[in-house]
Amino acid sequence: MSDNSKKLMPVLFVGHGSPMNAIEKNEFSDTWLKVAQSIPRPDSILCISAHWETNVTQVTAMAKPKTIHDFGGFPKELFDVEYPAPGNPELAEEIIRSVTKFNITADNNWGLDHGCWSVIRCMYPKADIPVVQLSLNYSEDISFHYQLAKELLFLREKKVLIIGSGNMVHNLRLVDWDMADGGAGWAVAANKILKGLIDHNEHEKLVDYQSLGKDVQFAIPTPEHYLPLLYALALKQSDETITYFNDKLVMGSLSMTSLIIG
Repeated sequence: MSDNSKKLMPVLFVGHGSPMNAIEKNEFSDTWLKVAQSIPRPDSILCISAHWETNVTQVTAMAKPKTIHDFGGFPKELFDVEYPAPGNPELAEEIIRSVTKFNITADNNWGLDHGCWSVIRCMYPKADIPVVQLSLNYSEDISFHYQLAKELLFLREKKVLIIGSGNMVHNLRLVDWDMADGGAGWAVAANKILKGLIDHNEHEKLVDYQSLGKDVQFAIPTPEHYLPLLYALALKQSDETITYFNDKLVMGSLSMTSLIIG
């Protein structure tokens, strides 16, 4: 690894799975904490979550982001969770100012959705690291997100931990509630295809995922849970390695596969 890469904060893509992972002590939440303990402590966190889609590109700019419970049908205990991490208006302004190739605007209404806080709560339970979120602009094509992510590289030099939170394989219509562990044949195949392309830095093929065959089309019926992976991969430097964690399929059609870059 070059001297330059040694100065960069790692980048994470986290398969977040069920919101219940936020309050259950299980193999996934335990590993999230271990990952946090294994990397340098960040000064701030920028999260790109599958659960904040907008028709423009926005970054949260409030000093005290609210905890958003954007789900239904879960126990009251989960709705009672608050994750009172501070925001970072200065960081939001720096992102808006520094990313000149793309238009990013400030948001003062959103907060932290469960794709963000369910993971970060397990990683940093004291809620003492400022967190901002970047929205997914659904009006743009897939390559837009990959190119935008490249403009965020400067944050890695400023001790900002960038976390993409989604799921590599995510098809809720095909969930098998009787299969706690494991995946359907198509899900296993899709996960293998995507990991193979990741391992060989085949980013152009990953951006053009719709041409990767039927198994991947089943795995990614809509792009929002896949896009956070592309944000992470776009920030990978040529001499950096990738380490997988929580590399497991659950409920037939969800992949918890996650990775550290750097």
